[in-house]
Formats: sequence, C-alpha cells, structure tokens
Amino acid sequence: MVDVILGLQWGDEGKGKIVDYFAPGYDIIARFQGGPNAGHTLYVNDKKVVLHQIPSGIFHQNTMNLIGNGVVLDPVTLKRECETVAAFGIDVKKNLFISERTNIIVPTHRALDKASEHSKGEGKIGSTLKGIGPAYMDKTGRNALRAGDLLDKNFVSQYIKLRLKHQKLLDTYNFNDDISSWEDEFFEAIEFLRTLNIVNGEYFINNKISEGKKVLAEGAQGTMLDIDFGTFPFVTSSNTISAGVCTGLGIAPQKINQVLGVTKAYCTRVGSGPFPTELEDATGEELRKIGSEFGATTGRPRRCGWIDLVALKYTCMINGVTQVVMTKADVLDSFKTLNVCTSYNVNGNETEEVPFQMTRVKLEANYKQFAGWDMDTTAIKNVADLPSNMSSYIDFINSYIGAPVKYVSNGPGRDQIVAL
Repeated sequence: MVDVILGLQWGDEGKGKIVDYFAPGYDIIARFQGGPNAGHTLYVNDKKVVLHQIPSGIFHQNTMNLIGNGVVLDPVTLKRECETVAAFGIDVKKNLFISERTNIIVPTHRALDKASEHSKGEGKIGSTLKGIGPAYMDKTGRNALRAGDLLDKNFVSQYIKLRLKHQKLLDTYNFNDDISSWEDEFFEAIEFLRTLNIVNGEYFINNKISEGKKVLAEGAQGTMLDIDFGTFPFVTSSNTISAGVCTGLGIAPQKINQVLGVTKAYCTRVGSGPFPTELEDATGEELRKIGSEFGATTGRPRRCGWIDLVALKYTCMINGVTQVVMTKADVLDSFKTLNVCTSYNVNGNETEEVPFQMTRVKLEANYKQFAGWDMDTTAIKNVADLPSNMSSYIDFINSYIGAPVKYVSNGPGRDQIVAL
C-alpha cells in the first residue's frame, strides 16, 4: 500500500513537516522526483534542518528512506546532507537507499544551467541553478549517468565522455567559468556514494509492498510546477503530480491508496512566472514577513498572495487528492479580512478553469471576502477550539475544491497540527 504526499501550489507548501508528521505510521518514505532544488524544512530537537535530497523520514530510526529513479541526484549535496543528518546520531548507511536508476547531476549540468539561464535575460524562468533541467534533458536524451554506473569500473571514462559533450554546448554560450573545484567535490562525493545502499529500486519497493510494508511517497516542488500541467514554461523538469509516483518509483497505479495534497492557507511562488493572486503591496509584504517567506533552497524572497481556489481545485483534480493538509494557517491570524480567489477573468470572460497559457492572456482574479479570526491559534490542539471564522474559511474551501481539508498546521513545530 502506497500513500502520497505532494504539493498543490508552486512548491514551498511545507511538505517536509507534513511527511515528518506522518512518517511514524510508515515503514518506507520514498522520494519519487525532483532534485536538490527541493527544500523540505524540518525541526529536529528544536533545530531547523533543510533536506534537499534525502527523504523527510530520515530522522525516524526505524523508517527506511528510498531515493527513487525519478529523482536527479547531486552527490555533493547528498554527502553534505548525510553529514548533517549523522550529526543528529542517524546512521544513513543503515536506513537510506538509492535506486540504481537514479540519474546523477554532474558539475557540467550546473554549468549548463547557469549558462542557459543567464543567456535568457529578462525571459529567464527562475532556475535554482542546481543543474536539474540539464540533468533531466540528458535523461530524455539517453546520455545520463545513473547511480548504478558508479559501481562500474568504466565510470570515469563514461563521465569524461559526457563532460566533453557538455563542453561543446558550453562553448556555444561562451561559458568560461572554472569548475575544477566543482569536479574535485564531485569525485570526493562519488566515493562517499559508493559506500551507501545502491539498490534495484523497483524490486526493492515492490518487494516491501508485497511484504505488507506501508510506503509514503514524498513529492518535491508543487503541482503548478509540473512539466506537463504547470504554468509552462515557468515549471520544473519533472512530473510533480501523483502519476509521477508510478514512473518515479516503478510501482503500478493500483498500489496507490491515499493522496494527501498540501496547500498553504495563502499562496506563494519563487522565481518567475504567472501568479494570479499575487499581492505586490503592503499586504503581500506582511504575508512575507509573518510567514518568513524566503526560499529554503535559494533564500530568495517568495512572492505572496491570497489563496487561489481555481488553481487548487485544478490540482486536486489532476492528482486525485483524497485529503488536504492546510499549512501556515497561523500566518493569517492577525489579518482582519481575507480574500479567496473563486474565478478568473480571462480576456474579459469569467472562468473557473486554469487556462492553457497564463502568460498569453489578460488574466485577473475574482475574490470572495471573509472575515479574519484575529486571534493567536498557534497553541490550539483540538478542532473544537478553532475560531469560528477559521472554520468558515476552511468549510468554504472544502466545498469549492471538492476535497476535504483534514489537517491544519498552525505553526512550524511537529506538534502544531490539528486534525479536523
């Protein structure tokens, strides 16, 4: 049996905490897509930890963690994370597993990402410059190196062949940065990776399922960044949706049970691209300040706005969401009034559908206004104690998106979550 936790907005919904909250009920936590552009924030012993590659169940001693074949893996980032995790007394060599089909990010992927983004000028998509896009391009171009290749005696020659291919592309960008230090780090990290559990991921996960083990598949980024269904071209390079679980882990669709979608009580976005409910005013700045809205991976200020129910209903539909987790509800505690986007005006016509290409149309958000609850909710433990205005806000969202909000997170702590 496989349950899924994924993002319903543009990423940064707080999935790391939610996976960590549910992890004790599962035997295996598995990442199925994305790369080090993900930033899942956890608080362990009151210390903030941001995971970019390792699944968020790593701090649970008896939970296995699998990096699936749908992920692109940066060995340098992984090595650093393993060192951070080990400082908390966790033995990563015991409970971290990597699918041998997982694609590897090499230093020239990062160089290509940087060169390509800089060449776009004002048309840049807001890449995190981690090498994600070029790594996925090599996957679809059938040039990629994979984790299983690390164990091949010809790995270095395979690497050199790929590097030379990348160099020809870099020459077209006139990219002359010295990346020798990146390569030194890379090969040091490769030696470390060889000491970890590199396994046949699809057999590993399916055998565990056959044994009755419970699996939680962990998504990165968010549905509105999906390569197919997101706000293209301002998207990531992988399928962030529930369908990506099957291709990213090697499991059949009928193995998927619950799909838990995570949304903030408002909206944020990092980088370029359309954002219908963005607030470029004092209210947006207040959301950013109260919510500490700065990217966990990049540190960039997040763009902030009201919750977009048109987009949220769309992402619930695409993913087959069975339960919704609303995070950062406490960020709205001090607002007197709240706005909720219930439709768009697209080229003068009202619609409740997400258009094919937001950047090619004149789009305005239409809002319904709600009274805020104007009280501190961070200490609330039980649903009966939630302010009535918060309950009304949630009830309206439930009725609109057709998927029930079952949990509300009211603070960063592990225990700050209310089951509805």
